[in-house]
Amino acid sequence: MKSLPSISMHFLIFLFFFLHPIPTLGSTVYDTSPTDYIRTSCSATLYPDLCYTSLSSYANPVQQDPARLARIAIGVSLSKARRMASYVSNLTRETAYGADPQASAALHDCFSCMDDAVDEIHGSLRQMRRLVAPGSESFRFQMGNVQTWMSAALTDEETCTDGFEDVREGPLKTEVYERAVEVKKLTSNALALVNSYAEKAVSLSFVNGAKFTELT
Repeated sequence: MKSLPSISMHFLIFLFFFLHPIPTLGSTVYDTSPTDYIRTSCSATLYPDLCYTSLSSYANPVQQDPARLARIAIGVSLSKARRMASYVSNLTRETAYGADPQASAALHDCFSCMDDAVDEIHGSLRQMRRLVAPGSESFRFQMGNVQTWMSAALTDEETCTDGFEDVREGPLKTEVYERAVEVKKLTSNALALVNSYAEKAVSLSFVNGAKFTELT
């Protein structure tokens, strides 16, 4: 009978720690959620709201990997640019703009620009999939290629929108222009995330290199 109070107390202590687990430093209580990570990363872009809405559905595969986030952002912009190129290509075959040579020329130029942008974004994505470990000259060369191609794609997309500035106002011009602007914004966001990843990777490799030097 004397042991009963002791057993009861042990049982109560067990229940307390079972129902109120003690968080550790590695607990998810202190971790940033994948969606919060994307929102924070998107704050470095020119269009953070569009960045978040276009990438938040990829939170699980991204987790907190900046390289994967940049790669997915490039893929999203590539998909949008492809659809835009196809859309403009179909418009150039229609007769609606036949009586307006300026609008017709703007459409043909836009298709050419978007087609080039698709190739450049695709090249960036292909390079991102073949990245070597950060810290080497090869890595910096690869990231330089990605940044150069994404910048070229953004320039091509801006050329497309610029071509419609002098075109007569109308619903079709508005739709083409707005679609092209969205592609341009997605590409701009992807480039910003690429630049952010490149900067983090170089900084991390520098810190790790310094630590290795100290140890040796």
